[in-house]
Amino acid sequence: MEDLLKLTQIGILYGFYQSLLTEKQKTYFSMYYEKDYSLKEISDYYSISRNAIYDQIKIVVIKLIELEEKLKLAEKASKRRDYLNKFKETKDEIWLDKIQGLDE
Repeated sequence: MEDLLKLTQIGILYGFYQSLLTEKQKTYFSMYYEKDYSLKEISDYYSISRNAIYDQIKIVVIKLIELEEKLKLAEKASKRRDYLNKFKETKDEIWLDKIQGLDE
């Protein structure tokens, strides 16, 4: 279950930060995580070692985590969603103030 949560989190971070990756990094990441290619299949397709693919994917995951630690875009988006839902439930404008506070 923990692996599934980590995989989901990595996918969310990729959605926020993919534009900051190289084309090669995006391609390898997409093939591995989104299209479910194995490391061997990707390495055979690009005629490079399996380890090179593994290293690139590992670098991307580390970079995504580092970007989130610095920018916190996914965390802020989650809080916005939560605050908006609470506002819809309560109609209390304090939740709108909290949303605006996230951007300061």
